[in-house]
Amino acid sequence: MAPKVLVSDKLSETAVQIFRDRGIDVTFDPSIGKDKEKLLSVIGEYDGLAIRSATKVTEKVLEAATNLKVVGRAGIGVDNVDIPAASKKGVIVMNTPFGNSVTTAEHAISLMMAVARQIPEANASTHAGKWEKSGFMGVELFNKTLGVIGAGNIGGIVCDRALGLKMKVIAYDPFLSAERAVKMGVTKVELDELLARADFITLHVPLTDKTRNILSAENLAKTKKGVRIINCARGGLVDEAALAEGIKSGHVAGAGLDVFAVEPATESPLFGLPNVVVTPHLGASTTEAQENVALQVAEQMSDYLLSGAVSNALNMPSVTAEEARIMGPWLKLAAHLGAFAGQLTDEPIKAVNILYDGKVAEMNLEALSCAAIAGVMKATNPDVNMVSAPVVARERGVQFSTTTQEKSGVFDAYIKLTVVTATRERSIAGTVFSDGKPRFIQIKGITIDAEVGAHMLYTTNEDVPGIIGALGNTMGENGVNIANFTLGRSEAGRDAIALLYLDAPAPEPVLEKLRATGLFRQVRPLVFDAA
Repeated sequence: MAPKVLVSDKLSETAVQIFRDRGIDVTFDPSIGKDKEKLLSVIGEYDGLAIRSATKVTEKVLEAATNLKVVGRAGIGVDNVDIPAASKKGVIVMNTPFGNSVTTAEHAISLMMAVARQIPEANASTHAGKWEKSGFMGVELFNKTLGVIGAGNIGGIVCDRALGLKMKVIAYDPFLSAERAVKMGVTKVELDELLARADFITLHVPLTDKTRNILSAENLAKTKKGVRIINCARGGLVDEAALAEGIKSGHVAGAGLDVFAVEPATESPLFGLPNVVVTPHLGASTTEAQENVALQVAEQMSDYLLSGAVSNALNMPSVTAEEARIMGPWLKLAAHLGAFAGQLTDEPIKAVNILYDGKVAEMNLEALSCAAIAGVMKATNPDVNMVSAPVVARERGVQFSTTTQEKSGVFDAYIKLTVVTATRERSIAGTVFSDGKPRFIQIKGITIDAEVGAHMLYTTNEDVPGIIGALGNTMGENGVNIANFTLGRSEAGRDAIALLYLDAPAPEPVLEKLRATGLFRQVRPLVFDAA
């Protein structure tokens, strides 16, 4: 059955056609995004939800979304999506951070020019029939120092445009490498140096606990007299009241803001102040940008629903279509390893440690780890997936660690997962053979070679005669067919294990008969998603 997608906000017909062309059953009804009750009544039918800003994806909506797998936001901001609730529900949330990059960067440059030359006020004055030429003395951008806070995608474009205007560009960004800064033609500085040197400051960072009020009253006081502030990123990055005081005192010469701490912004201490240019969050408002983000979200959602590729997800590691193809068997293996350990662990888990050996260590480890953690958590939370499992595990205080190493044995690559509880550690390792099938290769340090089946039986015992016979006879006498049978031992007469791949689950009475023999320390049925 084809995946179903609801487009509940205004999206271009071209974007909607992308869903259709990819074989997705799409419903295009922008009225639903503004009708909470209608959205609640229909959302359970859909695998995907494509939105802009009108649709509010609340916890209540997510609770009703029994089949939902992905929410795609045509744009950057996802303030209208309850991401923590989506993560707990296992719903991927995607945005489109690059479709409106140029548009937003150009808006920042436009505001900077408008503030530098007092264009809005001069325009209003001239329209009023005045000719106040001497009242609007501006400054040039040429040879001025632009301080860019956040030199990522949009900030990088602003840097490029500013260099074209022959400005000197300095950038504060903890994630900007020295090599990248040189390639961009900017000077990397710390925040205090940027504040002290910049003639213009423009912000291009997300709103986080670390960036909230990054231009606080204290930091605005560190700026040079006559500085001009531009914010086209997110409201809350600038203390608006402190900025207003800076403008009134004459320390700040002007400001251009497209975003506000509270939106829609119907009032602000900045409104009505001289040389303050304000716009109603127009950064992405061009026909090109709106089309770009719509097409991008349609492609991203289609890729995920049809091939498992994850792009620009905010609550899950991204996995390209090529990675999904190559990593598919390894993702399945990671999930199987987690499921094995999770089903055998009867006490609270304190930590999950994962070792990646050989070529698998070069793959997308975030995605692999999410699959492994999902496998572990499914034992007690059957509904978790790669999105929700890490959230559930963190809530339970489970610690995670990963280690990588070069090829260390006969296998080109393998994954070893260890679960730690208060009383013990349990480890299992596996690899993927050339046929693309995951295999268990080590349990409790004992070497084996076991194919993974949907229904399996795991036993542990002392290495003594009669184990194979007891297993085979008991299964055969009770009509349980064995598809595959694997044995392993630490050394003669010591610990031994067996893994049976069964055609169907072994009934509990059969398991009790095995236990009653007194030969086995453990007799545990296991279930794997072997599809």
